[in-house]
Amino acid sequence: MKLLVINGPNLNFLGIREKGIYGTQDYNFLLNMIQNKAEETGCEIECFQSNHEGAIIDRIQESYFDGTEGIVINPGAYTHYSYAIRDALASITVPKVEIHISDIMQREEFRHVSVTREVCDHQIYGQGLDGYLMAVDFILAKCKK
Repeated sequence: MKLLVINGPNLNFLGIREKGIYGTQDYNFLLNMIQNKAEETGCEIECFQSNHEGAIIDRIQESYFDGTEGIVINPGAYTHYSYAIRDALASITVPKVEIHISDIMQREEFRHVSVTREVCDHQIYGQGLDGYLMAVDFILAKCKK
């Protein structure tokens, strides 16, 4: 199975930015954790990160043609207002999980709104980096049905 993990703006600064919220593990730790999950499950998991909305949209659209069978996405701040990313996700019919490291419902009011949630099959938040592993498990279970 081929999965795609998309990380939006500032996720590359894990371990640097707001450690009290996002933890001390850096982005390479997350990539290694996901690679270990790929090996454990026998999946091919590609990770993509961009701070640019258009690049994220381009990668979502590419997934339509490249055999991607599921998408895990942490849109970062784009979660709250990017209708362009929302529309790109809506165009892809594979299972999709929106992930957030922090508990967005316990943070600032604007973080409670997700314009991308409604076009995803599931949303995970507040589980730290383990949320990515949970998202992979969700997609694998959904595809086995």
